[in-house]
Amino acid sequence: MIPRLKKKIRQKELMTALQSNPFLTDEDLAQVFFVSIQTIRLDRMELGIPELRERIKTVAEEKLDPLKSLSADEVIGELVDLQLNENATSIFEVKEEHVFSRTHVARGHYIFAQANSLAVAVVDAEVVLTGAARVRYVKPVMLGEKLVAKAVVRSRDKDQTKVKVETRVAGELVFSGIFRVFKASNLHKAEGGRP
Repeated sequence: MIPRLKKKIRQKELMTALQSNPFLTDEDLAQVFFVSIQTIRLDRMELGIPELRERIKTVAEEKLDPLKSLSADEVIGELVDLQLNENATSIFEVKEEHVFSRTHVARGHYIFAQANSLAVAVVDAEVVLTGAARVRYVKPVMLGEKLVAKAVVRSRDKDQTKVKVETRVAGELVFSGIFRVFKASNLHKAEGGRP
């Protein structure tokens, strides 16, 4: 049997865990500390720590540059951090409509779409298109899990940007990809060209 931490120690470690990763759910924390979800909720209330949705909103208000290449509703998942040409983070909750009905495993194109939209969103340009992607699905994602995708700009050369995206569930890597995206500044200039 795993020994439980005393309340004061658990609460101190809970605060530390949420400072390093504010996107941890009550369920994640209950597993980490080997206590019930209700115990975690009570700890949060005593410590004045808001629930996940409020923490996400607070982080987003502090860390969002203005989105240029997409509108907010075109980003798959909830954008919680955006530093243009540097990095970005989004959270996507896997719901019933995102999984195969028999196995409850998330469909791969949703995981890809979250990563791809984040790779496009991080680039400081009006029009950004994906040119190529090399991706790896590491582990299946299940119904109800929260995907936290983080995009980091690796290099920029003229109109091309190389972006690495890693997606995790409860801190564990489930997907990674390298995206080559391009600024398309002259996209609207071909008025009388071919249909």
